[in-house]
Amino acid sequence: MPEVGKKAPKLKGLTGDGNELKLDSLKGQWVVVYFYPKDSTPGCTTEAKDFRDLYPKFQKRHAQIIGVSRDSVKSHANFATKQELPFPLVSDPDESWCQAFDVIHEKVLYGKRHMGVVRSTFLIDPEGRLAQEWRNVKVTGHAQAVLDAIPAK
Repeated sequence: MPEVGKKAPKLKGLTGDGNELKLDSLKGQWVVVYFYPKDSTPGCTTEAKDFRDLYPKFQKRHAQIIGVSRDSVKSHANFATKQELPFPLVSDPDESWCQAFDVIHEKVLYGKRHMGVVRSTFLIDPEGRLAQEWRNVKVTGHAQAVLDAIPAK
């Protein structure tokens, strides 16, 4: 698990458009990596739309947004198209990204315990170091809080 101030892990994965994304290829800009449980669910849709709506402001701060879940490339493609998302969604079926950022933990839903993605966001600085992390994220106001953590140019 990366620690604040340490280098972000070197990861790669397929995005909803079928292209490979390498995390370390984004060096030189701010990178927001947000993990969410499942495409097209209410909370995840709201979070994606919040990041979408603020995307122009993230771009002005030279920041790239990447969404990550265990959903398939096809599911990501459908979700991104339906919600008009301007940023990539990485498919993580083998949980390599989730494990590297330690976001899979036991959750309880309707009294049943299961292992699931805990909504979390990580901010990586232009040098490739973890600058800040948010765990157990509450969706309301979160995208704005992440934007506010990135210095304005």
